[in-house]
Amino acid sequence: MTRRIGFPFCFLIRRLHIPRLLLLCMTCQLVICSLLQPSLEGSANLLHLFSNKSNQEQSYCEAETRLASSLDFWTLSSENLIAVLPIDPVKENYVRKVKNCIFSIALPTPFKSRVHLVAVSKEVLEDILDLDLSVSETEDFIQLVSGEKIVFGSIPLAHRYGGHQFGIWADQLGDGRAHLIGIYMNRQGEKWELQLKGSGKTPYSRNGDGRAVLRSSVREFLCSEAMHYLGIPTSRAASLVVSDDEVWRDQFYNGSIVKERGAVVLRIAKSWFRIGSLEILAHYGELDLLRTLLDFIIREHFPSVDVKEPNRYVGFFSIVVSKTAQLIALWMSVGFAHGVCNTDNFSLLSITIDYGPFGFMEAYNPGFVPNTSDDERRYKIGNQANIGMFNLNKLLQAINPLLDPGQKQLTAQILEGYPVLYYKRFRELFKAKLGLLGETKGDDDLIAFLLQLMEEKEADFTMTFRQLSEITQSQLQELSIPQQFWALKMISKHKLFPVWVSQYLLRLKSNVNDSDSKRRERMTTVNPRYVLKNWMAESAVQKAERNDFSEVRLLQRVLQHPFQKHPAAERAGYSSPTPSWARDLRVSCSS
Repeated sequence: MTRRIGFPFCFLIRRLHIPRLLLLCMTCQLVICSLLQPSLEGSANLLHLFSNKSNQEQSYCEAETRLASSLDFWTLSSENLIAVLPIDPVKENYVRKVKNCIFSIALPTPFKSRVHLVAVSKEVLEDILDLDLSVSETEDFIQLVSGEKIVFGSIPLAHRYGGHQFGIWADQLGDGRAHLIGIYMNRQGEKWELQLKGSGKTPYSRNGDGRAVLRSSVREFLCSEAMHYLGIPTSRAASLVVSDDEVWRDQFYNGSIVKERGAVVLRIAKSWFRIGSLEILAHYGELDLLRTLLDFIIREHFPSVDVKEPNRYVGFFSIVVSKTAQLIALWMSVGFAHGVCNTDNFSLLSITIDYGPFGFMEAYNPGFVPNTSDDERRYKIGNQANIGMFNLNKLLQAINPLLDPGQKQLTAQILEGYPVLYYKRFRELFKAKLGLLGETKGDDDLIAFLLQLMEEKEADFTMTFRQLSEITQSQLQELSIPQQFWALKMISKHKLFPVWVSQYLLRLKSNVNDSDSKRRERMTTVNPRYVLKNWMAESAVQKAERNDFSEVRLLQRVLQHPFQKHPAAERAGYSSPTPSWARDLRVSCSS
């Protein structure tokens, strides 16, 4: 039985132009060839082997640091995965129950209409994928990120997993509209898994069409990048393309089916394995495969755990518990609600993945739910810590068959310690948000008091903390709140606001070797001025649907510097109160 947690304080050659039917016939042969080849993650390091003489005379270090100016010799590989983890023996791409494997081979389905590039992440391209930004302007790039062409040596894969959805076992789920197109090893020696989302049907598509729409794809592209710049562990987005292909969606599950446009996001992560990756194997008693996968994950992604140690699964579980607690506390510190915290959406690396009906809380409300399909409000923001515990318990149940009695006892104790880990990180983060240094007995009460005032006055979460970072102590003491601090002005109407201000100012006096200017400077580095609020994303989506991608790109620029004042963002009202038309805006699960 788990303890409930209350809401805290309330290639080597150019891409091949091969007909798709021929490519399908080659798939099995490619798998065999790849398994026989020496291990090679994708890279751009061999780019200069075929360059002119002057390039050949360059030093090794200079060659290493150059970015690829085309995709001609830029490579991916799936071998690191398929050399160890079994592949579904059925090669045909049709929906089915799949067993005794980790991946199925599945080729992306190209769009029928012309594809347009909406946005790219310069940092992801250059710093992670070793590609010069100019590559994104080429036709090769568009074809790569839309799934039209396959890089030689790469075998597109769809991952088999299961999961608990809204607390109920949902059996086989899997990548129903995503294709893992390979692993890239960059010049820093980092391995990144590249995945196309919205790229067509796979054996795990169930009743879906394998597509994603522009609406949800804009949101995922922007939010994954925004979360990164907020300092929150997350998958990244490299590119977003849109087509004119028709995709039909019942966005709000009310019988109103509308035509939308298909889109694809190229997203990357160190790993896409999630709790459901292990659950499906345990559920079907595939224990040898469970052990193989778990050892692979530990070897690749948990360097502090010795895969040869008998207690390796205990060590693995301990790290996942700790990092999950920290991740959810970070979510809470910026008012982020994931929206669908199913076990199939919880990363084993404790990064934020699978952006769907997420939302950044606007008016402070522990009951905030961004998802229209969450009728029982299971995934409200104030319940995320509890859901983390639930999901970790399901992870423990999945690995339990591999544990001896002593290890089972140890892992149970580790799970019991999750609330302490969560509250400790939550407290640290919110103390920093208030500029508090050191330890004082009443810090918890001070935080809880403010959150209570914010809830009762429906104050904007992001801007309340940001404006506390900008207002002077003397302005607070005089209870004279300038109009520019509109969120604080709203709270100041509460009869208990003067009491809280007195307690807060008294607490600030206990900060050793501090000053008001230091406090404000410190607080502005942890309290963002801009987060991706639903109304901002919706405004960008509406323009994008008319082929105006300017606001998508503006938001991208702004969210890359969330703690700095941005003139264009101010003109757009991104730090202003939520517009009246958007106050009840929620997000559907349909994507």
